[in-house]
Amino acid sequence: MSSEKQTVFLSGATGYIAQHIVKQLLDSKKFKIIGSVRSEDKANALAKNFNNNPDLSFVYVKDVSDPVAFDEAFKEHGSKLDYVIHSASPFHFDVSDVNEDLIVPAKVGSAGIFKASVKYAPNLKHFVVTSSYAAIMDILKETDNTYHLNEKSWNPMPFEQAVTNPLFGYCYSKKVAEQTVWDLSKELNAKFNITAVNPVYVFGPQCFDSSVTKVLNTSCEIVNKFVHSTPETEVDESIKGSYIDVRDIARAHIEPLLDSDKFNGKRLLMDGGRFGNQAIVDVLNTIPQLKGKIAVGTPHRDDNITKDLAVIDNTETKKLLDFEFINLEKTIKDTALQVLKVEGRL
Repeated sequence: MSSEKQTVFLSGATGYIAQHIVKQLLDSKKFKIIGSVRSEDKANALAKNFNNNPDLSFVYVKDVSDPVAFDEAFKEHGSKLDYVIHSASPFHFDVSDVNEDLIVPAKVGSAGIFKASVKYAPNLKHFVVTSSYAAIMDILKETDNTYHLNEKSWNPMPFEQAVTNPLFGYCYSKKVAEQTVWDLSKELNAKFNITAVNPVYVFGPQCFDSSVTKVLNTSCEIVNKFVHSTPETEVDESIKGSYIDVRDIARAHIEPLLDSDKFNGKRLLMDGGRFGNQAIVDVLNTIPQLKGKIAVGTPHRDDNITKDLAVIDNTETKKLLDFEFINLEKTIKDTALQVLKVEGRL
């Protein structure tokens, strides 16, 4: 790579994962970043957190599900873009029509930024899309320990079943969003390389303490609720899944920019191992400020949880990335300790 900094367009720059991507890109001192945000206030707050770094600038994209949402920004900046990281994605279950509120926007949003990249960014080298484990897994077989998954697996649920409830619809929408990118790359004969990053539940600290609010983003809120639990709080078994640390996710988005051909056409299945609610509580109870004050449940109930769940093989991802993933203990502790620090409880 030449000494001149290369330019990355990052959609949804204020997101939980995206802020960590910005931090790592800036820390490398190899990149300039143009981040898309929904409002000037959000841009100003983020710029301030990064000490108004001159390598970070912003464009305004109000609705990522608008088919031409990115066109103006790409017309203006496309000629100088080396990379695109598409991390913006609507995430909510407050829907009245699963197809119209979840599936259609996911497809349109991915198509919009990809088409803009092909049309207006002639020097683009690599397009990284933040996908999800939801695009890979079979939600109906998550508790089937004979079911095996890897980087080539796709969520098999048919559309007719997906529209029956918001959770199915959300999982299906993640598949559609990612598949749209792969399909368009062939259809439009894209000249740049492509990588998808497929995370499971993402834990770890917010990039800045100022982002610690009463309610955190979806995954971290699982930890936050137990940080604010009482010894009487029940530790239910409703959450069983896989974890990954946000700092590892951010790094997985950046590695393809550093070695484009190696990561071309790859899906990175970002899974650090299985966990349940009890495993989270067990870790939290090792923090002196919490021990005896929060839920206890049945200690070590989740120690062998892996044998009860579908088998995830992400050997190829780990080989490609070639770095150790942060373990469950560290990711949960770092999430909780930041909350305690902000609340003045350390």
